[in-house]
Amino acid sequence: MDPIADYLTRIRNGIKARHRVVEIPSSKVKKGITQILFDQGYILSYKFVDEGPQGIIKIALKYHPMTKLSAIKHLSRVSRPGLRKYSGSEGLPRVLNGLGIAVVSTSQGLMTDKEARAKNVGGEVLCKIY
Repeated sequence: MDPIADYLTRIRNGIKARHRVVEIPSSKVKKGITQILFDQGYILSYKFVDEGPQGIIKIALKYHPMTKLSAIKHLSRVSRPGLRKYSGSEGLPRVLNGLGIAVVSTSQGLMTDKEARAKNVGGEVLCKIY
């Protein structure tokens, strides 16, 4: 019912099962979140494949070479269909005192909480990642 929660759950399950690649049905919001995860260094790489009616996102998960620990420790959905969470630029959450990120959907597109604060825009807080 909630495509973003499904996206986060597939990544979370892939990390727990130590998969190298996770395949997820595509959408514009999921592509934006994937781009943010790549830019912030949480995933190794990604590829958009146009198969079927909506396409697929292939995400290569990132692990530490020695300890085999994932770069993503925690993924959580903040705003959900039953209870939307909106925040102004001053009230955006700081994840782990700035070490993690919150993905925010603004009028200027998807961005991290730090970018939204710098541009002085608020919006819907989609998820927290660290």
